[in-house]
This record gives sequence, structure tokens and C-alpha cells, in this order.
Amino acid sequence: MTDDARSVILARIRTALGSAPAVAEVPRDYHPAGAAAASLDRFVDRLLDYKATVVMSSAATLEADLATAVEGLSPLIVPPGLPFAVPGSTVDDGSLSPVELDAFAGVVTCCAAAVAETGTIALDGSPDQGRRAVSLVPDRHFCVVRADQVVAAVPDLLARLAPTRPLTLISGPSATSDIELNRVEGVHGPRTLVVLLVRD
Repeated sequence: MTDDARSVILARIRTALGSAPAVAEVPRDYHPAGAAAASLDRFVDRLLDYKATVVMSSAATLEADLATAVEGLSPLIVPPGLPFAVPGSTVDDGSLSPVELDAFAGVVTCCAAAVAETGTIALDGSPDQGRRAVSLVPDRHFCVVRADQVVAAVPDLLARLAPTRPLTLISGPSATSDIELNRVEGVHGPRTLVVLLVRD
């Protein structure tokens, strides 16, 4: 009886749609905001609102600032293409399991781009960012963001990202709330996010 009713309903839908239903064209003419002078300030404001830690840095002081940020944390893991040294770190070769990655105190990565409007950082699996598990399993994520990677709005961010890449979008430390609005951190990613914003 159920199968017959289902067949009747589907037949009526097919009849109503006809042989070639018209599909409306979806406009893709988003209006990018482009670069804005206030973008970096807004980006920092959003990160702080998400309870991330922001370390202002420069190309000349990045390694020293990073060393200070990770002081006392061991062991650390880094992706294979990180363009600077992190003393005492292990380079991920892709063979570590999630359980093994969980033993690391933190991970240091770069990013593909970031958006000021939402305070979101995008990783795309490039060599300086590594595979997704590396940035999602360790308890602390130290992410280096260059000022020229921060765009004003989401359409600008999407224009910089390749949809065929394994994208990870990060908006602050991993957190959720239960039905009574009690905040729980670290449910599906690092409990601590430290962003080193490189301004020159």
C-alpha cells in the first residue's frame, strides 16, 4: 500500500514538472568588498570575540614571537612545508594516527586566507598547512596569518579559495554549547587558537 501511494505521488510530481523543468539561473554577481583599511582591526576584534589569542608580529620578529608563544609546550607538530623553523618540533609525514596526533601539545600552521567580516581563517591543505587532522586533533593551534591574506568580506575569501581543495574554516577555538547554553570547548578541534598576525 505504501509503495503504491509513493508511486502515485512521484508520478504526479513528474507530470507537474514535465519533461524538462525550467531551472532559474542563480546569480553569482556577489559584490566583493575588496581590501579595506579597517579589515585588520575588524579581523582582530572578531578573533578576540571568539576567545582566540592574537599575537601581533612582523616578518622580522615572527620566529621569536612564535618561540615565546609556544614556550614550555612540547611536543609540537608542524606541516612539512612550513616556511620557518619551530625548534623541537616534529614534521608530520602523514603516517600518524589521530591517537598519536592527540599526544602533541600543539600544531603550528600557516593559512590560505582569512576574512575580517567573520574572523574566519581558511586552511586548504597546502604544504604550509598540512592535512586536516594535524590542525584538528592537537589541543592548541598556532596559526600564522599574513596581513595580505586578510580580506574584508566572505565573497573576497571565496574568490581566493579553490573549491577542489580540502578546506577547513576556523572561527576561533573549537566550542559548542549544550541545551542550557553551557559552553564546552574542544569538542571537535583545538580548545586554544593562537593567531600570529604578521604585519609589515
